[in-house]
Amino acid sequence: MINRRVRVRFAPSPTGPLHIGGVRTALFNYFFAKKHGGDFLLRIEDTDSQRFVPGAEEYINESLRWCGIKIDEGVVEGGKHAPYRQSERKAIYKQYADQLVASGNAYYAFDSPTTLEEMRKADEAKGETFTYNYKVRNQLQTSLVLTKEDVNKRIESGDQWVIRFKMPENVEVVMHDLIRGEVTVNTSTLDDKVLFKSADMLPTYHLANVTDDYLMEISHVIRGEEWLPSLPLHVLLYKALGWTESMPLFAHLPLLLKPTGNGKLSKRDGDKMGFPVFPLFWKSPEGETSRGYREDGYFPEAFINLLALLGWNSGTEQEIFSMDELIQLFSLERVNKSGARFDPEKAKWFNHQYLVQKSNVELATLFMNYLNEKGIKSDLVKVEKIVGLVKERVSFVHEIWEQSFFFFIAPASYDEATVKKAWSAETLELMKKVLSFLPTIELFNAHEIETQLKDYINTNNLGMGKVMNALRLCLVGASKGPGVAEICELIGKDEVVLRINKAITALN
Repeated sequence: MINRRVRVRFAPSPTGPLHIGGVRTALFNYFFAKKHGGDFLLRIEDTDSQRFVPGAEEYINESLRWCGIKIDEGVVEGGKHAPYRQSERKAIYKQYADQLVASGNAYYAFDSPTTLEEMRKADEAKGETFTYNYKVRNQLQTSLVLTKEDVNKRIESGDQWVIRFKMPENVEVVMHDLIRGEVTVNTSTLDDKVLFKSADMLPTYHLANVTDDYLMEISHVIRGEEWLPSLPLHVLLYKALGWTESMPLFAHLPLLLKPTGNGKLSKRDGDKMGFPVFPLFWKSPEGETSRGYREDGYFPEAFINLLALLGWNSGTEQEIFSMDELIQLFSLERVNKSGARFDPEKAKWFNHQYLVQKSNVELATLFMNYLNEKGIKSDLVKVEKIVGLVKERVSFVHEIWEQSFFFFIAPASYDEATVKKAWSAETLELMKKVLSFLPTIELFNAHEIETQLKDYINTNNLGMGKVMNALRLCLVGASKGPGVAEICELIGKDEVVLRINKAITALN
């Protein structure tokens, strides 16, 4: 039972293109919010200025728009908790870092990178891993050992500092995850994370994230499994700041796995196996490009359908869902704990299902754009008929060309294997007979062509297979395509005659 208004957020960092795992996180947040009549927020977490990539924030917004995810509050949309870009909220965070220091839950650390590196190397030499925690913090230049006057003097003189969380020693933190159930972690296994840095006077992810979730009244934090190790710190920060009563419920989604099922899905997997891992085409400031589902020809509704079923199931055999159906059926209880294997062939299957459901006129309109790029002029009615004949054979609009090019241009060559199989001296004579007969058909539509041509072949004992296979070769250039009668009708009587004559000359 949810006893507060549902408010969720998708909070990506603008460090590059949005991975499809991130899109799925946004989708699950969106489904959950809309099912419960709540709000979906987009917050840009750009406090790590070193990793900021120009254009990434715009890419995130455009990706969500393409997917049909409607943002209630965000950088573009505004809202009662604006601004929604963390770099524009920098004045907010220091007071909470100070509050943690004042309450004894955090401290100033003045350690130089050189000192910390020496300590790391010393531990590595002993076969140990250096951890900045209760074992070392009282041996370093921190406000836990320095006098208040020394701390103030160092700050005023411009010394670099950070504020670290003072992780309690040997405390069992018991947390509840809506997907994984109870999770318990002992604080002695955790380090004293940096919360705030003097170098840019910005908070780190942890402090900014918790502070903004509290101030934006977030009710549920639904995020990727990779953030599960941060949960104890975030729970302790809520407690240390006195916000326990307002703490959101947490749910950590399973990872998207490689097609092999072994490890997290990455761009490298897509490059190697020939599929995108980003929703839209991306070009980095350095000129590196990455494929996108939109530019590869996927429909947005197919894309969200396939992502929705990665790590969640409806409890039924149904696989094709509209956005509204997904919203109504979605529940965190049906999200899996284990990782979800990505199958690029299944992704194509989803797109095929949506393609064949679309009307011929809608597909024809989309395909007309492709024809225009090739400089081919055709009317919509004809293209609509052609699309209707071939759409069951394709998964993408651009694949319609491969299945229908012969409706627009005469074959420039003839498939060798088909020629060997379907053409001979006897066939040549058969085609001459067909050539004299076809123009006599007055109503040149598929039904009349098929009926009269079959009657002619049977009456004259010409051999149905021999004639039809050779005729297809003349019209198409190969043994492919829909019915011969449909091809004849759509290219027209004059073009049929021209193509048969051309084939007779070329293959004789």
